[in-house]
Amino acid sequence: MIKVEHIGIAVADGEQSTDLFEKLLGTSHYKIEKVESEGVATYFYQIGNTKIELLKAISPTSPIAKFIDKKGQGMHHIAFLVEDIKSEIDRLTKLGFEVIGDVKKGADNKLICFLHPKTTNGVLIELCQEQK
Repeated sequence: MIKVEHIGIAVADGEQSTDLFEKLLGTSHYKIEKVESEGVATYFYQIGNTKIELLKAISPTSPIAKFIDKKGQGMHHIAFLVEDIKSEIDRLTKLGFEVIGDVKKGADNKLICFLHPKTTNGVLIELCQEQK
């Protein structure tokens, strides 16, 4: 693991939430990106070396829509930047961590994969690798 890449926050209303976070952080988002495969729109903020990613469902069947229905708005995941996502997954599965799904293309030019919260003390962990 290289660093915390971003913190993902599930939001119900993108416009209201971007207004709130722009006031809170004192800066505007630098990017909005839709990830159709995940059914979300993402709004990225840069704070020092860390990013905040707001996640708004654009599909009622998206994982974010299900998360908000079950738990409400709030912190969704912590993402860690890794050098080689496949070798990191191999290392972590050998240590007993459970991966959710396959490696796929995510937002912000990343390959991503998630670790199941039942194996990470209830925290959804995202692994991110820069695409070359």
